[in-house]
Amino acid sequence: MQSLLKFGALLAQSRWARILPVLLALCAWQLLALQLQSKTLPPPSAVLSILWQELYGGDLLFHLGMTLVRVAISFGAAMLLGVALGILMGHSNTWDHLLDALLILALNIPALVTIILCYIWFGLSEAAAVIAVTVNKIPMVAISLREGARAVDKKLLQVAQVYRLSRRDTFFKVYLPQLTPYLFGSARNGLSIIWKIVLVVELLGRSNGVGFQIGSFFHFFDITGILAYTLAFSLVIFGVEALLLRPLETHLNRWRA
Repeated sequence: MQSLLKFGALLAQSRWARILPVLLALCAWQLLALQLQSKTLPPPSAVLSILWQELYGGDLLFHLGMTLVRVAISFGAAMLLGVALGILMGHSNTWDHLLDALLILALNIPALVTIILCYIWFGLSEAAAVIAVTVNKIPMVAISLREGARAVDKKLLQVAQVYRLSRRDTFFKVYLPQLTPYLFGSARNGLSIIWKIVLVVELLGRSNGVGFQIGSFFHFFDITGILAYTLAFSLVIFGVEALLLRPLETHLNRWRA
């Protein structure tokens, strides 16, 4: 038993710790698909084959690029507006009381309703798609940052006043670093939700993008194509997390070490 625990501890510390569960899941998927021999559960090998065909033909890069542009614009707008709103509500009780009911209402309106309304009001346009996604995400960011603003250590702000730091230095060197965990929590949660909403937006009212392609595959009951595009976008999100968010978070949290 102790040897198994030691092996598990060593495995958890290795570079393969994060990849191993995914590899095991893929192996189980492959074996199950070969055992069932069903069209509704294609093996990973078939999915990878379609993925390569779409990539080689250029369709995957085009549709993936369109989706990523929508995700990036919506994500940036939602984070900027949500962070500003959250800090305002966390810092001021007056604004918190005034906007709390609207924030709760916006948080509980289904994303599908917002998407349909934006398409009706603004037409089947890129602006309507981006607005729909952004509006759905802002309340989530605002709530997270509001709690972060409330948790800011007031004593550190008093120290900044004693040393006569400027408002800019106080914000960027004392206030904002304490919000870093909330910022990255919102960013991770935002990416996981925004790209799902973007796919629905594309499915309902756009003529390109991953969501549009998945809808096209659905009409032909092409599960292999659906899984191929899902896998491609998931790999992109993993890349953003590993190459951008995690190194940036480590860099900004170096003061905690």
